[in-house]
Amino acid sequence: MIQNLSSIHPDAKIGENVTIGPFVTIEKDVVIGENTSIYPNVVIMNGARIGKNCRIFPGAVIAAIPQDLKFKGEETTAEIGEGTTIRECATVNRGTVAKGKTVVGNNCLLMAYSHTAHDCVLGNNVILGNATQLAGEVEVNDYAILSGGALVHQFTRIGMHVMIQGGSRINKDIPPYIIIGREPISYSGINIVGLKRRNFDNEKISTIQEIYRILYQSGLNYREAVKQIEDTIPYSAEKEAIVTFIQNSQRGIVRGYFE
Repeated sequence: MIQNLSSIHPDAKIGENVTIGPFVTIEKDVVIGENTSIYPNVVIMNGARIGKNCRIFPGAVIAAIPQDLKFKGEETTAEIGEGTTIRECATVNRGTVAKGKTVVGNNCLLMAYSHTAHDCVLGNNVILGNATQLAGEVEVNDYAILSGGALVHQFTRIGMHVMIQGGSRINKDIPPYIIIGREPISYSGINIVGLKRRNFDNEKISTIQEIYRILYQSGLNYREAVKQIEDTIPYSAEKEAIVTFIQNSQRGIVRGYFE
């Protein structure tokens, strides 16, 4: 179902049961999965790879070239997973030579006026609130929620199941399972509500709480705290995820409120 008022390159690969509204532009090197809906005035540019069952609302621009002066016209992509919704005037730029692609996972929600810059990698079930802005090469893990107006510095990593307060300016890595807020940003507890909604049991939640108690409230420096966590907390997937995230941090992790 394609409106005559749209401009669609004949070489674009469009799956079955795709709906395309009026005044949509789709360029040559584009792939769109079946059952996806493209609403009026959307622009989908070369390098877009859009999965099945997506919805892209008016004014969104997918796979525009990066806003990076180092970009030299290399062939790169912007890949959108299945079941993802991209709301009004949101933008997703394609990658550069750094990673070759920008990736948005399955079942994500990118709200109005959000921006996902070149070479960002978003996991599954990520939510970007209205006007949230991700700079280049940001990593956002599964089930993270960034409330409206959050600003994320380039190369920052945001862990899984994180909840970030609206308007936050994020320039440090955010470990998994926690809430971030205040100004400047700081640790504000674990994301208990989110974890319960995703069927984390009380034992897992208690383990996560104890890990972050050691990390942020024991008075130890981060290296000492991680060692104590490794030595005293029994193995679990949650412990492994937190410790690995911290050990791999290049920017350093967010500070505690009282530090």
